[in-house]
Amino acid sequence: MEEYAYVLDYLSQGIPTGNFGKKEPLCYALGDEEFKLFELVPKANAVINIGERVYIGKDPAKRTIIDHVKRRVGPSELTHGAVAELEYCVNEIVLSNQPRFIRFFNEAEPISMRKHLLEELPGLGKKTMTTILDMRAKNGPFKDFKDLSERTAIKGPEKLISARIVLELTDNTMKRYLFVSK
Repeated sequence: MEEYAYVLDYLSQGIPTGNFGKKEPLCYALGDEEFKLFELVPKANAVINIGERVYIGKDPAKRTIIDHVKRRVGPSELTHGAVAELEYCVNEIVLSNQPRFIRFFNEAEPISMRKHLLEELPGLGKKTMTTILDMRAKNGPFKDFKDLSERTAIKGPEKLISARIVLELTDNTMKRYLFVSK
């Protein structure tokens, strides 16, 4: 279950529809553990900042900004602003949880005789995968993204993870989900 989420977009007048009834303010947000997408209702007079990490868990005492989670949403329901912010928030989550994501590089195994789990990352091919596996076997597990980058000459390994997460969030035809909970 998601405890925290990053605000992707804030609609102070709610969703623009033909309905002239009462409109409540809404936020679109991305959970930072399972990457679930949410529609949130902020508290009255709360100051909402795009990209801000907010508490959405069960403890009402910790909910200073968000009143409640209205519902889960799909990527097609996001506003253009939320879609534009998605990559930045995913990158922020990956960078702030390096041990979790470096574990992927340290523990990834073959999927089949011909394909390795590392090859599921966009832009990472067999040659780079072989380099990662050789360095992992020779010098032990990677400590962080900087260590991985120095030992394998991959520029921005966090960007590979972020790109995969965004792909999993936006492409409904994926066979394998490595990071996003469906």
